[in-house]
Parts: sequence; structure tokens; C-alpha cells
Amino acid sequence: MEKRINSPIRGRNADRRALRTWIEVDKKALEHNLHVFRHRIPLSCRIMAVAKSNAYGHGLYDFVPLMETMAVDWFGVDSIVEAVTLRTIGVRKPVLVLGYTLPGRFPEAIKHRVSLTISSMESLRGLAALPDCRKIKIHLKLDTGMHRQGFLPNLVGNLVAYLKTNENRFHVEGVYTHFASAKDPRSRNYTKSQIGLFERALALLHEAGYHPLRHACATASALNYPEAHYDMVRIGIGLMGLWPSAETRGAWEKAVALKPALTWRTILSETKRLKKGAGIGYDLTETLARDSTVGVCPIGYWHGFPRSLSRVGEVLIRGRRAKVLGSVSMDMIVVDLTGVPGVRVGDIVTVIGKDGEAEITPYEVAAKARVSPYELLTRINPLIQKFYK
Repeated sequence: MEKRINSPIRGRNADRRALRTWIEVDKKALEHNLHVFRHRIPLSCRIMAVAKSNAYGHGLYDFVPLMETMAVDWFGVDSIVEAVTLRTIGVRKPVLVLGYTLPGRFPEAIKHRVSLTISSMESLRGLAALPDCRKIKIHLKLDTGMHRQGFLPNLVGNLVAYLKTNENRFHVEGVYTHFASAKDPRSRNYTKSQIGLFERALALLHEAGYHPLRHACATASALNYPEAHYDMVRIGIGLMGLWPSAETRGAWEKAVALKPALTWRTILSETKRLKKGAGIGYDLTETLARDSTVGVCPIGYWHGFPRSLSRVGEVLIRGRRAKVLGSVSMDMIVVDLTGVPGVRVGDIVTVIGKDGEAEITPYEVAAKARVSPYELLTRINPLIQKFYK
């Protein structure tokens, strides 16, 4: 694979004919999906585009500059490294680091105007140790039931007391939580309880004189729980045109039309005729049941094509499905071309997306690989060239 840093600066005009694999991203689909969510929330409610984990395989440093030209108010990333890189390529809108930030990197948030998540007293005390800590805008993360990051509800009183004791030391810009089971709109009790805990914590903060930006909803809850839109929603996979769960899709797909933006392609690099009984790949994990035409595609599990697709995955060639034969290798797969007429070396192969009337969706690939669509997309190697069109 042609290795490059996934940046909009290098390789923007690369020729696809010189590449063995690449990602195409449909800009109009991204814009459409953003408008879908924009029309589903109040005008006063901001939208944070969640772009962590390489923008779910869509290319962080290509995706964010494009979305900054649209009706996005904030960006959410995982790390201070991602946030600083966005600033260095010219992104100006607010950026929140959703993940943990090492105290030694707090000064970078000041220099690059980045907001940080603070989710524990240890992090808050580490921040307080900085002489100019008030220059860092912080979002307090509350654990209302997800039980990952965040201040537990019974500790919010202590948190508020600490903030008041150090009233002039912190710039509390936001407060947020994350829902654990909002993807199934038929099961609402747990999310309702989380909303209740969040609102009780908000009341304590308000009584103490704090009125931060409030946010709780991700893609699924932005659709399923409009009462929790608050001041901002965090939309990730929905912007990419994918449903966060089958349950949310079942509830909303008649009213909400999302358009998948990502297509993953490679090429056919070699073909050959093999006799019935020939073994394929490492450990000869598959034996041909007939005389066959087989082909090689120069992608493998290093590129993000799951090894669990061995013997069960499919790709599209000339609008036809071609089954993966044998084990997925680090940098290659072998596919069955017997049912594909006129095939030849150099043909474009579609891993995810459409080829004519045929389509292989991320949901299908994820199901066959026994992973979630989130995992499938975020594991696409970030070095693969992106083409936004």
C-alpha cells in the first residue's frame, strides 16, 4: 500500500491509477446527512461533529476541514494530538477532546485554544496545579450510568464544592454525559434514569452559579430522545450516513434518509486458473470444489480487511460478487472470479460500496466479520489515501 500521512495537504491530487487501494468519500452525502440532523434539532441547539478515530475511517484531516465549511458548530476528537493537528492545518471552530488528556499536555490546550474533558478529581487537581489553568476551557464529564469516564452522581456535590472553593481557577465551559443504551428506542427506562441524574447534577451546578454548555445526545439519542438535546448534540456515525443500531434504523429509516458516504476500493492485481482440489492460502484453509479462475487483490488485515472474513467475505468486480477464498493475509486476499465474465488484471474491486446496481454495505461486511460497523470502519488503515468528491 502507498503509505502517506492522512492529511489534506499531502497527496490531495494523487492519481488513483497509481494506487492499489483507496477510499472515496461523497461530500454531497455528508452534507445531506448533516442537514438531516440539523432539521431534527432546534435551531438554538449546536451540532458537534464527532471526528475521533480517523473520522470513523473517513479521514480526520480531510473530513474536519470540509465540515467546517458547513453548519457544524463544534468538533469532537479523542486526543490532544488530534486537536492540535487540526489547529495546525487551519481548523478554527471549537474543538473538544473527548478522551483523557495527560496533565503534561494541558499547556497545549492553552496554546491551541482546545477544550478538554475533565472526568475525575485527579484530572481536576492536576489542572489546578497549572498557574494559568483558567485559560483552559473544560467540559465536566458526568457518569450517569455508562460507567466509563465521569464523576459519579454521588460525587457531584463534592465536585461543585471544590469548584466553588477554587472559583476563579477554572473555566467551566461545558458539562456532559453519555447514554449507555439509547440505541434501542423500545427500551427507554435506563436512558430516562440517566437523563434524570444528569438534570439533578445540572441543578446543583446552576445553584452554585455555573451555567455551562450542556450536551448528552449522540447519533441515536439525538433521534430517540429529543428531550435531551439541551444545548448541543454530538453526531458521529450518523454524519457518515450510517445507523448506530438496527433498532434505531427500524424506528427511523422511513422518516430519515441517511446516505452512506464511504466507498472502499482496491484493484485486481493477478489472475490464474486452478484445478479442482487446489488448496488456497496459508494452511490451505480452503480447497477448490471445481476448476476455478481466482484473483488476487492487494489488501489484507493490515489495511483493515478483517481476518474473520476468511472464506466468507465478498467483494464486487464488474458488478458481480466474488467470494474470498482461504485465509485473509496481511496484505492480500484471494477471490473467486469463476462467475465474473471478462475479468482482467487492473479491474477495480469494491470492498465497501456500490458497483453498478450491486452493493456491499458496511453492515453486511461487519456482520460477516462478527464485529460492529463502528469497529469495521475505525479499523480501516488511516494511511489509505482518501478522495473527497
